[in-house]
Amino acid sequence: MNLEQFIDFLRTNPQLGAHITHWEEIPPREASWSDFPDSVHPRLIAALQAKGIHRLYSHQAEAFQHIASGRHVVLVTPTASGKTLGYNLPVLNTVLNDPDARALYLFPTKALSQDQLNELHELITLLEADIRTFTFDGDTPVAARKAIRRSGHIVMTNPDMLHQGILPHHTIWLKLFENLRFVVIDEIHYYRGVFGSHLANLIRRLKRIARFYGSQPQFICCSATIANPGELASRLIEEDVTVIDRNGAPSGRKHFVFYNPPVVNRELGIRRSVVNETRRIARFLLDAGVQTIVFARSRVRVEILTRYLKEDARRLHLDPSRVRGYRGGYLPNERRQIEQGLKSGHILGVVSTNALELGIDIGQLDAAILAGYPGTISSTWQQAGRAGRRNQTSLAILVASSSPLDQFIIQHPEYFFQKSPEMGIIDPDNLLILMSHLKCGAFEIPFRENEVFSPVGTREILDYLVDKRVLRKTGGKYFWMSEIYPAEEVSLRSASPDNVVIVDTTEGERVIGEVDLFSAPMLVHKEAIYMHEGQQYHVDQLDWERKKAYVHQVAVDYFTDAITKTNVKVLTVDEEKDAGPVHLVYGEIQVSNVTTGYKKIKLHTHENVGAGRVYLPEMEMATAAAWVEFPEDIGSQMGLSESQLSGALQAAANLIRNVSPVYLMCDPNDIRALPMVRSPFSHIPTIYLYDNYPGGVGLSFKFFNDPLPIVEAAFQLIQNCPCEAGCPSCVGPVLEVGEMAKQHSHQLLERLTQALKS
Repeated sequence: MNLEQFIDFLRTNPQLGAHITHWEEIPPREASWSDFPDSVHPRLIAALQAKGIHRLYSHQAEAFQHIASGRHVVLVTPTASGKTLGYNLPVLNTVLNDPDARALYLFPTKALSQDQLNELHELITLLEADIRTFTFDGDTPVAARKAIRRSGHIVMTNPDMLHQGILPHHTIWLKLFENLRFVVIDEIHYYRGVFGSHLANLIRRLKRIARFYGSQPQFICCSATIANPGELASRLIEEDVTVIDRNGAPSGRKHFVFYNPPVVNRELGIRRSVVNETRRIARFLLDAGVQTIVFARSRVRVEILTRYLKEDARRLHLDPSRVRGYRGGYLPNERRQIEQGLKSGHILGVVSTNALELGIDIGQLDAAILAGYPGTISSTWQQAGRAGRRNQTSLAILVASSSPLDQFIIQHPEYFFQKSPEMGIIDPDNLLILMSHLKCGAFEIPFRENEVFSPVGTREILDYLVDKRVLRKTGGKYFWMSEIYPAEEVSLRSASPDNVVIVDTTEGERVIGEVDLFSAPMLVHKEAIYMHEGQQYHVDQLDWERKKAYVHQVAVDYFTDAITKTNVKVLTVDEEKDAGPVHLVYGEIQVSNVTTGYKKIKLHTHENVGAGRVYLPEMEMATAAAWVEFPEDIGSQMGLSESQLSGALQAAANLIRNVSPVYLMCDPNDIRALPMVRSPFSHIPTIYLYDNYPGGVGLSFKFFNDPLPIVEAAFQLIQNCPCEAGCPSCVGPVLEVGEMAKQHSHQLLERLTQALKS
């Protein structure tokens, strides 16, 4: 069975077809071609022709012309449309004409830098030119670093290395900064929220150092489809940019299928597990020999699906090594091996987190299955775009989970297919982020008294740092005077830069992976079952001080799911307003998270088969929040006991949190909600909605300014859900919120909607 036959099978099979809620057929598109511009170097044309490229796509030629005219550009076209050549062509052309010219390429991950290096090397080899290209990241050998600094024409790196390894040491990167002609920022849609806010300040520091050495680089940005690529690129680099978004690349026919698993308990509104349904569909594709990528929402789901599909491969008489997992935490060599296996076709199925959503070259696969809505329209198109060879048919299947957001999307396909993707929102002038980079900037080059780094309060923050004895002011300049190295104190991704290393002690000791510090209490606490490529490991010890987790191989019929507890403490109140009987507040809170225990979940059936306690320190974070304070006697007004009011608040918080990403244009992980029957701050019933990042990124402030659309959407979701007493698709699991929570939260949201309208 080939892919076309499987598509026919999917249409006609009553078991599967009954649960397809929407089938979108996207017709193939012909290429739009352009000849090489006259100013392209003949040797470059010859090298491209040797690769079989005799003409350019129209968007590649358009980008070349704008870049040749000195404009900053952002190239916005789908996955596998040749964006890489869009920036390599003008950069190589410039270096051929001026061997002193230098370029800096920024990729969000090390894996992407390595991947792009291989593609560029291939072209430079055909050019037979002395254009030295290197990656510079944490894996670069110390011996090679001096040569890269001295002679690298094109240096590929990531924001973290630019921040810690290049900018603070600019004096030994003299050749690069004196001759810096281009800065390429790939995958700019990735730089939203905190990471994007950090990157914007990183670019301010980069431009400041370039000016110091007399260069003024031109920026070439690339993005997947988002709603505001020009605005995002312009805010990141603080320059006017030209948007190039007319895609000239061809594409084959694409079938995009929305699949809603069957309901197995109508009273509770519970659907068949998204993991088991994804496995069922993926097994059909494996059996048909269709090369497939499965995207899962979490590392645990990746490991469970990898294990299940390896079992299925054995039953289908396929080599289990043809099914692989892929996620953060795998060692670099292991990831490279998987990428090569996909390109060569040896690997038939891969299960990945969004780590493979970015443009790493894994060839073009035939089918993509999304196990749950990725959270944004932009990410969904990126993941679906991983399937599709240029002139062949491809298939993408979105398998919905029971979550309210998934059910909203699956029941409103017009929202997905007709609405523009999300906006990239950043806040470069977030006080905590800005102060961090002003410290780093002062370490790099002293600030002049009248220098403007940010339009918001540069001088005031510098004076504050003088008062705190971090900087010293003399002769009209601000000098760094602390003994610490500031870049090491600042993590661009807002999580701790530290990782916990996972050590397998089954036979001696060997490192098998790593996990970030904030995830460690949930994934590798003592007694957890850690999964890696489907193999199970029992966690014997989490050494918090040395940041190591010691594990040994086991074969058990369950996996573990951490239980966490969250508390908030109000630090400041910045704004507040009344809406009838309801009070709205915006300010700063401190959130503390602690893992208190774990559940044992049986493989295949996913039933709860046990539990245990965990004793670990709290993780704390200060962030921005908006909160809704209800009247103190709201419970008695509604005739509810305290436990019933608690369930109603929890259900309402679940609903608000689950629909808010649609309206705040953010990833579901960016925002959190926490209800309290008695807030420790005001001692009255409260729902907190907070940014899930230190310092906040403005999402909760958007809710504070305009809460009505989100509250109305939550109210409509609960009204329209067909379940009887509440379900995971609306208020959340009944065991968590209580049997009457649907009815009570419906009343609570109705009151809140009326109050906001008053």
